[in-house]
Order: sequence, then C-alpha cells, then structure tokens
Amino acid sequence: MPQITRSSLMTLEDYAKSRQEFRARVMAHKRNRKIHLGTNVTLIFEDELTMRYQIQEMLRVEKIFEEAGIEEELEAYNPLVPDGTNWKATMMIEYPDPVERVARLAELIGIEDKVWVKVNGFDPVYAIADEDLDRENEKKTASVHFLRFELGLEMIKALREGASLSMGIDHSAYKVPGQEVEAAARNALMNDLTADLAG
Repeated sequence: MPQITRSSLMTLEDYAKSRQEFRARVMAHKRNRKIHLGTNVTLIFEDELTMRYQIQEMLRVEKIFEEAGIEEELEAYNPLVPDGTNWKATMMIEYPDPVERVARLAELIGIEDKVWVKVNGFDPVYAIADEDLDRENEKKTASVHFLRFELGLEMIKALREGASLSMGIDHSAYKVPGQEVEAAARNALMNDLTADLAG
C-alpha cells in the first residue's frame, strides 16, 4: 500500500472546503473496518485512507502548514498504513464509567499482546503491539494500543481462496473465543493484503 506523501495532502484551505464530504467518506469506509471483540474492546483496522484523514485532521486542528511539522505527522502516521502482508489496527478499550475503567485497565495489563487473528487451517497470529512506544506500566495498561498482525504468504493465499477468518482475545481477565469475521469486514480487510504471492 503506498505511503502518504506531503505532495499528496490537501492544503489547509482545500481541506476546509472538502472536509465534510471527505469525513463522510472516511466514516462510511471505517464502518466495515471496525471489529468488536466482546463488549469493551474494538479494533479499527487502519489503511491509507483512514491515516490520510487522521493526518489531515491533525494538520487542521494544530494549524500546521510548515514542511517540518507536516513531515512530523507523516512520520507518526505512515507506519500505521499496512505494508501488504499485514493488518494494522487501533485497539480501543472502552469502559464508560471512569471508576470501572481504572479498575479494569489495572486488570488488563498485557491484553494488547493477547489479541489474535486466525486464518482457517493455520495457527493464530498474535498482535505485535505498540512498536512506537510502550503504552503500559506495572500498574495499568493504556486504553488505546496500536497492533500489527503479520500474515504469512500461505495464509494470504488461503484467504484469497476463501478461507474463513476469525479473531479473539486470550487474556485471563478478558477472554473472547474466536469469532468469525463477517463477509463485509473480511472483504474490506482483504484490500490490505496486496502482497504479490508469485515472488
């Protein structure tokens, strides 16, 4: 999947004009890229479009128009664009009640390493979490993590041939047995697996 470049971004002025329409397109696009695991964990699978939106929003909010600032945002968000053999996801742990949230985040240390995807016929692939920085300490985990699921070429081939896909979580304090990914989400995620299997 191509990386986002400075020249491909809209200026602040152009983005202001088209923001409403662009935002609606991204929200519709995200709908099939969101997987709920249990009642309190959501994975949002990122791609070039979702990251482009994130960058444009950051530039708008921070009023960044200088080259150095734009490059900084690109360096922060481009690593979350899938590379053709993986899925990259933002993991959100959501508890509306603040008191419960604090208690649960303390119990859920390490959960980000226990999230998995499974292609039928293969072993589960566990997430590689928070490669940019550590988001937990000895007292609690964070409510947001960034995950990468690296798939083997045989798995991608099997998915292209119609193998089912499931996801789950193995953490002792939050278990989600494998649940099959519905067709619309599966199809959306297949667009990220652009690797050439002939090589």
